[in-house]
Amino acid sequence: MTVHVFKTSVKRKGEVNQLRPWLNRLIDNKGCWNFDLEDCDNILRVETQSLNIPTITSLLQNNGYQCEELE
Repeated sequence: MTVHVFKTSVKRKGEVNQLRPWLNRLIDNKGCWNFDLEDCDNILRVETQSLNIPTITSLLQNNGYQCEELE
């Protein structure tokens, strides 16, 4: 499994709920994702074997959020 960590502009639980169906479709059955909205960078962590970074960033950006991978 690979863990990707992203800084996002997602700030509210309602926004996470709006993204939930899209993220669930992207992540394979063996993967998982979560937001840490208490972190100053509104972190999205994605654990997966098969998903690439541009797919995740594009999903958030297409829904009106900023998203960039942290190193």
